[in-house]
Amino acid sequence: MNNDKNFKPYVPADKVMPEFTITSIILGALLAVIFGGANAYLGLRVGMTVSASIPAAVVSMGIIRKILRKSSILENNMVQTIGSAGESLAAGAIFTLPALFMWADENSTISAPHFLEIAAITICGGLLGVLFMVPLRTALIVEEHGTLPFPEGTACAEVLLAGESGGAKSKIVFSGLGIAALYKFIADGIKLFPSETDWQIKPLKGAGFGIDVLPALAGVGYICGIKISGYMFSGGIIAWFVLMPLIALFGADTIMAPSDKIISEMSTNQIWSSYIRYIGAGAVAAGGIISLLKTLPTIVKTFSKAIKGFGHKEAESLRTNTDLPMPFVLGGALVIAVIIWIMPSVPISFLGALIIVIFGFFFATVSSRMVGLVGSSNNPVSGMAIATLLIATALLKATGTNGYKGMASAICIGTVICIVAAMAGDTSQDLKTGYIVGATPMRQQIGELFGAVVSGLAIGGIMYLLNAAWGYGSTELPAPQASLMKLVVEGVMGGSLPWGLVFCGVGIAVAIEVLGLPILPVAIGLYLPIHLSAPIFAGGVIRWFLENKCKADNERKSVTENGILYSSGLIAGEGLVGILLAVLAIIPFKDGSVADFINIGGILGNTGGVFFFIILLASLVFFSLYKDQAAD
Repeated sequence: MNNDKNFKPYVPADKVMPEFTITSIILGALLAVIFGGANAYLGLRVGMTVSASIPAAVVSMGIIRKILRKSSILENNMVQTIGSAGESLAAGAIFTLPALFMWADENSTISAPHFLEIAAITICGGLLGVLFMVPLRTALIVEEHGTLPFPEGTACAEVLLAGESGGAKSKIVFSGLGIAALYKFIADGIKLFPSETDWQIKPLKGAGFGIDVLPALAGVGYICGIKISGYMFSGGIIAWFVLMPLIALFGADTIMAPSDKIISEMSTNQIWSSYIRYIGAGAVAAGGIISLLKTLPTIVKTFSKAIKGFGHKEAESLRTNTDLPMPFVLGGALVIAVIIWIMPSVPISFLGALIIVIFGFFFATVSSRMVGLVGSSNNPVSGMAIATLLIATALLKATGTNGYKGMASAICIGTVICIVAAMAGDTSQDLKTGYIVGATPMRQQIGELFGAVVSGLAIGGIMYLLNAAWGYGSTELPAPQASLMKLVVEGVMGGSLPWGLVFCGVGIAVAIEVLGLPILPVAIGLYLPIHLSAPIFAGGVIRWFLENKCKADNERKSVTENGILYSSGLIAGEGLVGILLAVLAIIPFKDGSVADFINIGGILGNTGGVFFFIILLASLVFFSLYKDQAAD
């Protein structure tokens, strides 16, 4: 144990401040819906989400301090606790559930999941994730305060502590949100220029390049930094400048499964969708499983500490050391498992419910430990989901649950497990923030439960809306993670995967591991179109340039923080307008929809798209270097 006995939270245990208030509940719920919806859209487009804790905390400070003229760090902390639940629940849902919609589109006899089904699955997963984290809090947050850094949780606490002197930085978040909203509407609403630019490289047959000139992607790159975004871009280079030209060169005028077209007549996008995505799927699956296997020592350590701290009674009467009662936690988890089993709208059997309980607590423990070590952004949730899907699909098939029923059940099981892992990780980060600032753990845990319910209801509606507007697997919403999960389940259940291509991806992942590089970022870059990884890399390059330009540590810290806040606004702004455009796409008007009516057809072309993207990147530089004189 490395417990810091001398640690004192910012708000002492014997001091009572406004915390779980009407203001924090309403504002937290609103931010949970906003950031949950924005992250759902982002994840369905690029296959990854970003933490909402810090932007939620900043927005909270701006509203509570500047508009409501109130001041309570614990109230602000509760807002980010509730608000960040939307992002985590969205991540778990959009990585898996779109597969059900894709099957419905492919087969007219299959019905797409309705709102209540989506809401029930997501809410149950969210509640279990929070409850499974409760008995781990003492072991991970308190006993290892000096060992596990919990990067996002600690950073959020620093933002809250800095905000005690003012919430001026919230204007950076809102500036990013407004600029991104306007940019997104011009690009994908009235379509003044195409949001996806594309070029064929004729001297190198099969190669191509493109950029999705959108604000959220640049924001993701800035938040991830040069290393992660560079790894992703390198995966895209391997796919689009190495593998695809090789396929075009050796394939020539042949037809190679799984495609039924002559390779020489295929476009770069057709080569990518027919062959590269299976290689990428193998790399992502292998990367997730390898990442999981590498955490086995920490898994064993965490379980042993959790068992030791399960009955921990020390200083239980203190406000800052009070958790939800254990009978409530165990009873709640049991009731939710039974609901999952007996609910008619959720296709999960008793075996499926048992898998959820066992794997749920297992992966909640892994996820909580992993985010403590490497942060939420590097938490291999998709690897946990893939491992669950492989085992669940195999067990269901072995017990006679075949066909679509078995595949749908496997996806639902995987969804709950994915949400459990994501929510457990988010809860542990929030509890770390609360531990530093002096929040009441039990109230935070109640806030997380409330956030999970609100977010589950919102995500159900948002997912239904986005599918109605564009459909999952389309150019607008490729849903890369869900497409991967769909391939995995179909491959195990029906043996339809082109295993040769998949194992090529596994080999690439093993080679990356041997080189000592992080597998998942490279594998995701290999799996996604280069149009997505290129703008992400651009955002990472800007952060690298600005940080290296700064000579003083405090200046570098300010630039990084401002850029992350502005980038968070970019992501939220694009996500919100993306949802608005989805609404316009399903509202009929004349011979089409409102979205069709305002479309002017990308008259500026690729050159216009690149020009506007450069202006957007310039705004990222400007706000990263921004200094608020009033705050000085």
